[in-house]
Amino acid sequence: MSNASNLLSQLRRPRLLVRAARFGLVDYNRDRDLKKLMKSTFTPSPEHAVDGLLEEEARLEDTRRAGDAGYSVSRHVEVLIALMAEMRLLPQKGLHG
Repeated sequence: MSNASNLLSQLRRPRLLVRAARFGLVDYNRDRDLKKLMKSTFTPSPEHAVDGLLEEEARLEDTRRAGDAGYSVSRHVEVLIALMAEMRLLPQKGLHG
């Protein structure tokens, strides 16, 4: 999990996709959105959520790059919104010493 911050900062995605996700952060609701995205009956911890969201985002990116007709831009934006929001909830390492 310590590499999750590095992975997120290294993601190179289309600017419009990232801007849409940043815009959607305002309406993000962990209990509602994370349960739906992760197909879970409970809200996972931020650490567990980030791991699952990184995997799903990578799968969506592969689908997008392949030009697959099954690619869903809205799902990709939803996953990026959740990923950005959950990353903010992780403990920040190295800030105080």
